[in-house]
Amino acid sequence: MRIDLHTHSTASDGTDTPAELMRSAAAAGLDVVALTDHDTTRGHAEAAAALAGLDRELTLVTGAELSCRVDGIGVHMLAYLFDPDEPELARERELVRDDRVPRARAMVGKLRELGVPVTWERVAAIAGDGSVGRPHIAEALVELGVVASVSDAFTPEWLADGGRAYVEKHELDPYTAIRLVKAAGGVTVFAHPLAVKRGRTVPEDVLAGLAAHGLDGIEVDHMDHDESARARLRGLAADLGLLTTGSSDYHGSRKTCRLGEYTTDPEIYGEITRRATGAFPVPGTGGRP
Repeated sequence: MRIDLHTHSTASDGTDTPAELMRSAAAAGLDVVALTDHDTTRGHAEAAAALAGLDRELTLVTGAELSCRVDGIGVHMLAYLFDPDEPELARERELVRDDRVPRARAMVGKLRELGVPVTWERVAAIAGDGSVGRPHIAEALVELGVVASVSDAFTPEWLADGGRAYVEKHELDPYTAIRLVKAAGGVTVFAHPLAVKRGRTVPEDVLAGLAAHGLDGIEVDHMDHDESARARLRGLAADLGLLTTGSSDYHGSRKTCRLGEYTTDPEIYGEITRRATGAFPVPGTGGRP
């Protein structure tokens, strides 16, 4: 089985619609794919509906990537197979989403003060119906020739945490995120914990504290982790009793990563589904006679 547990669609900051993402996942030879848009479950229904039209069976794992902050450091928490209608978690996701537009507008304002001729209208057009965020602003900077790639915009000079054009938004405390996802029957995995290119990362004692608080796993095999980071995380996961996952963090054409570039072991996937009680993976029927 080939299992990719971290992808994004146009429901947040990816460039593939949820249906296109399912078709791309099938074409990439995946057996299981998780849709984990930022702070939203809006793409799940479209993705699930697309499964029947595929030429091979593909299972959809519903999820989200929750925006969190601890000790001033922005972190992302992958949440899988939770009940999307659980009121408290749904309310927190809505608070984060509602803060995205004023935050993005403020970042555009900071960029203009720095002499960058970016406009809110262009950023909004790039975001379309998705949850507007820094990747959309970064794409506008690429169009203007300010940076060479979306990744190059995530530096202290521009959009990285604490960068010249950075603006904070409403974010969950990760301990609260774990509690809410658990209450909604879901499973939590800390996304790319040693992605140092993105800015500051949390120290190991914070990961230990999250593990003690009920964190299920950490994302180890990821494009932003080199071999030494992966080895370090595997050792830490073994010490803390955490599951280890691998995934592409696919964003369509917005990033260079490919679907299935990194994958999760089937036994780990099986354990995630065993722990989840809020929702079940959505099996596809594509390819069946």
